[in-house]
Amino acid sequence: MSWLSSLPTGLLVVGCLVLALLVVVASTVAVRALVPEAGRDRVQQIAAPLMPALGAAFAILTALTLSSEAGYLRAAEGYVSDEGAAAARLAWAATNPGVDAEPVHAALRDYLTTTRAHEWSGAAAASGDDVGTERSIAALERAVRTEAARWQEIGTPASTELLTSVDAVTSTRRARIVAAGHEIPGLYVGTLVASGVALIVNASALAVRGGTRISLLVVGLAGVVGLSLALLFALSAPWRGPITVGGDAIDAVISDLDTGFFTSR
Repeated sequence: MSWLSSLPTGLLVVGCLVLALLVVVASTVAVRALVPEAGRDRVQQIAAPLMPALGAAFAILTALTLSSEAGYLRAAEGYVSDEGAAAARLAWAATNPGVDAEPVHAALRDYLTTTRAHEWSGAAAASGDDVGTERSIAALERAVRTEAARWQEIGTPASTELLTSVDAVTSTRRARIVAAGHEIPGLYVGTLVASGVALIVNASALAVRGGTRISLLVVGLAGVVGLSLALLFALSAPWRGPITVGGDAIDAVISDLDTGFFTSR
């Protein structure tokens, strides 16, 4: 389902609305073609009691899913905030007395800018196998561990802080990559879509003899179903979809490195 979540907002909304309206048209045509005029009252008698159950099923499934995906989006934003905080701690750790901060800061800045450019969206965000990013984080590890190895000159606390900080950077990156691979299970999406289609079809069956006003209500119901599904797909992929996680926490550290904010003086 990742390709659905990757669609632009406009295309996603229009596509879901069009599909919902097509279900209305197809179900209305099918009922008129398959059910004779004399039997349509019987159809309404069967469909009417089903509306509350179908409506409740779709509403509950949609509410639970949207709540879960909104919570996941907040968690994803937390991962990015943690990564930015870890990068800032490493930048400050490099300013301890005796530590050569320049190579560490340069490697950290290169890693952060490469991450934002090549590992922040699309398939690369979930795979974590971008060659440029892997090289930059390897260079960062070497720069930090080179300084940490001089523990006799810089002191054990400073050496330990450097190693702990770079480990936090790599750990938060791994958490972000795992989170970026999140997808709604296909069976769950299929069940939700099926419940929405069943609700629209049932409402269309009721509107066969309901006139223009009832038909407009069915169209409105189809619009709600379509918009709900569009919102669900938009929320489900914070690194691929139209509603994405911002990188402000990372960008702030890059800006501070550029302006010399992290300095021992």
